[in-house]
Amino acid sequence: MSTLAVVSAGLGQPSATRLLADRLAAATSAALGGDAAVEKIELRDHAHAMVDATLTGFPSGTFRAAVETVANADGLIAVTPIYSASYSGLFKSFFDVLERDVLDGKPVLLGATGGTERHSLAIDFAMRPLFAYLRAAVVPTAVYAASEDWGGGAGRLADRVTRAAGELAALMDARPAPAKADPYDDPVPFEDLLAGG
Repeated sequence: MSTLAVVSAGLGQPSATRLLADRLAAATSAALGGDAAVEKIELRDHAHAMVDATLTGFPSGTFRAAVETVANADGLIAVTPIYSASYSGLFKSFFDVLERDVLDGKPVLLGATGGTERHSLAIDFAMRPLFAYLRAAVVPTAVYAASEDWGGGAGRLADRVTRAAGELAALMDARPAPAKADPYDDPVPFEDLLAGG
């Protein structure tokens, strides 16, 4: 069974960001044949812990569990509101505290929300470079939802969600399972065992 982590950086409750994240997760799960464990992470619930982790270098408590969920997932959906033509500080803080190489080659679907369509390019000039730096495998279709997409443009939004989810599911299916290290591949020499080493 595939594991899908869904990171949402919405500040309100409810938020359009969480709503988009939920739609992307449902569509991806359906594209995977309904055979996916979906783990949702609301960054607003971990805001203080993220600041602590930034200062100390060590995530703790429930925030550590959220970081491990993303690290161990087979795929990731990352959704942020757009403020001042870029992702939110909360969103960036989360990806700043991840260990190096945690997203290396991981299939990722990007999503964003904002008040107007003018901010849709933030996905390409802000989010994609961040995930390219983290060496994630970002799907070609990203989904931006402006306020008007929740009304009359809902059909177009649904089409984009379906297409992006299909791309993420295909990438997750094509990714080889990580090789598990065999503890017997590199045995400790008998002399070292006798010497207490």
